Amino acid sequence: MRALITLLLLAGPASAWEFTATPVCTIRQDTPDLAVRVTYDPSQAEPYAIALTRPTAWPETKTFGLRFDGPAAMTIGTGRHQLSADGKTLTVSDSGFDNVLDGLAYNGRATALAEGTEVPFDLTGARPAVEAFRACNVLPSA
Repeated sequence: MRALITLLLLAGPASAWEFTATPVCTIRQDTPDLAVRVTYDPSQAEPYAIALTRPTAWPETKTFGLRFDGPAAMTIGTGRHQLSADGKTLTVSDSGFDNVLDGLAYNGRATALAEGTEVPFDLTGARPAVEAFRACNVLPSA
């Protein structure tokens, strides 16, 4: 089933958002300003994660947010984020990601918000990758 989903995505028009089912379910977008990775790893206590990597360090902040702009606009936030040792990757993990996935799938733009720093990213083409990602977590493990 995972191979079928991957083939269907490859057969469609190319987009900046990519889905892979192995080794863990992942959607990603890489730009010079920001690399976005959303993963689902059922072996983790909090299986969903989003990691945002910039060329420069994120500021130290007590809260982190994502603002989604478009037909399903919303802003979500958390204080449960972590920074990598070099400060360039900010990661949020949780047991569910419906708001994040809805934001990615149904809007045109998102902005990462951290202590006065705003990093926008395009969501064009994210919806097919999000749909494949959502299907991935119901597949039996190999």
